[in-house]
Amino acid sequence: MSLRSEPGPSPASPSPPPLLCIADLAFRWRSGHPAIESCSLQIPRPGLWMLVGSNGSGKSTLLRLIAGLLQADGGTIHTALKPALVFQNPDHQLLLPSCGSDLQLGLPPGLSAGQRNARMLQALDQVGLSGLEQRPIHTLSGGQKQRLAIAGALASDAGLLLLDEPTALLDPESQREVLALIRQLCSRSERPLTALWITHRLEELDSCDAAARMEAGRAGPWLRAAQLRASLPPLPSGRAKR
Repeated sequence: MSLRSEPGPSPASPSPPPLLCIADLAFRWRSGHPAIESCSLQIPRPGLWMLVGSNGSGKSTLLRLIAGLLQADGGTIHTALKPALVFQNPDHQLLLPSCGSDLQLGLPPGLSAGQRNARMLQALDQVGLSGLEQRPIHTLSGGQKQRLAIAGALASDAGLLLLDEPTALLDPESQREVLALIRQLCSRSERPLTALWITHRLEELDSCDAAARMEAGRAGPWLRAAQLRASLPPLPSGRAKR
């Protein structure tokens, strides 16, 4: 009688590395005041991820550390994606007179003139600003300026958008438009973006894939929006402490 061995279970496929991995991050201001302490956070896949927390909890500082605008005192930040920071006030990052010229400023080096023009037009189209390449920036609405700032991140080849309360200065309609734009960019079938979004507006959590609470310089676990909202008191609006 012949014996036949049954095939065993196939080995599980290794999980892909996280797109962003922060471990034991620490940062202190020159005064010695700690802003980030033993902060660990991972983003496992593309999507819209949100951080909430009171003023001074370290949210904005964390984004600046990821973007490389601040140097950590300890811990590590590893990301597989190029980060780009989108400020609360787009006037703080839109530097040149027209929409097209401002986007040209942030394009990767080594592109031909034709490639640069095509990249600029594509970025404008992706944020709903097609045909406005010659438009003076000062004539744009607040919502259009914020979409232009997002276009600048796209044109620079960023795959990780760091959004610091990007709807705080906008009217309700523009708030919805910007949130819907980021949601669409993070959900597209080809090259979906990864976005880390700071918010004080708890209703915005309904659009995210998961959310975490920042408290005393540390990030909590990712939770479903409804679960996190239920555990939070209303958060005051306003510019976060840096």
